[in-house]
Amino acid sequence: MSGPLSSQPQNVTVESRAHGWRVDHYLTRLFPNYSRALFQKAIEQQAVLVNGLPVKASRRLRVNDVLSVRLPVKPDEALPPDDIPLDIVFEDDSLVVINKPAGMITHPGKAHYRGTLAGALQFHFNTLSDVAGALRPGIVHRLDRDTSGLLVVAKDNQVHHRLSAQFERREVAKEYRAIAWGVIQRDRDVIDTYVRVNPQAREKMMVCEPEGKARHAVTSYEVLERFYDFTWVRLLPRTGRTHQLRVHLRHLGHPIVADRLYGGRSALARSYLDPAHLGQRNSSKPPVIDGQADLLIARQALHAYRLAFRHPVTDQPVEFEAPLPADIENTLAALRNTVSHTML
Repeated sequence: MSGPLSSQPQNVTVESRAHGWRVDHYLTRLFPNYSRALFQKAIEQQAVLVNGLPVKASRRLRVNDVLSVRLPVKPDEALPPDDIPLDIVFEDDSLVVINKPAGMITHPGKAHYRGTLAGALQFHFNTLSDVAGALRPGIVHRLDRDTSGLLVVAKDNQVHHRLSAQFERREVAKEYRAIAWGVIQRDRDVIDTYVRVNPQAREKMMVCEPEGKARHAVTSYEVLERFYDFTWVRLLPRTGRTHQLRVHLRHLGHPIVADRLYGGRSALARSYLDPAHLGQRNSSKPPVIDGQADLLIARQALHAYRLAFRHPVTDQPVEFEAPLPADIENTLAALRNTVSHTML
């Protein structure tokens, strides 16, 4: 193993989902920033213990086994704290629920190291889980940069593992709200497809056949309000694939407004709502945005509205909601005021 080991081991109690798994397999699922080969070396060097004893990588785990793991320290990957205000919806000794604004990246990437939610969390909280690595403190799941709404953050590793298990078992209820282009005809339905990375544009996902690296993706939806050329829709993802909701609405023929990556154009302006422009979404000459006052929304009109799960310590059900951000509220108000619509 390269680099010094942490002085304090991380202790994890094996839950029922991992019964029968190999030790090295389980560790790579718990700590995705580290490779399976690294954990196999750690096991050889007795930096991993099960119930206080050294084991082989092939050792099969049992429910309630206790793993003690000393991970390599990576000082070059330390994340500096960022003094950025956070909208804290809920906080206790175990977790934090954040209402993330649009435009904030969840954790650092190659081109964005500062100004992230992860950096802001480092500034505001003394203790956070480090299961996902030094660059993702407390981060259990993520939202796209331009998606606003709810995220849950773990303050310690045991809480992180328990929350991650709920996400993996699809026990977390997530509800999103979106404004889509066009009028969705069905009041409610299920979009059931397979998705994969688009080989021609690797920053995008695409619907595909169920083969190779394709992953099953399922989204339920319900129309909340219809306008002349837009739909206000409630989205309930049953799986959690990258860009799932954006890809699914694109697949439905109704991309999310201002989702430039998936055909929703780059912005929506008040001037577009003039009757002369309605119904011309695919025009090669979209209306020019005439100043900031004309702009309604310039990021995908997608908001993580509700999050419900069982508290990882008390096991009691908890549920949170995040109010709609101003740009989505203003867009809805403009649609209601200028475009004839039908309420369900």
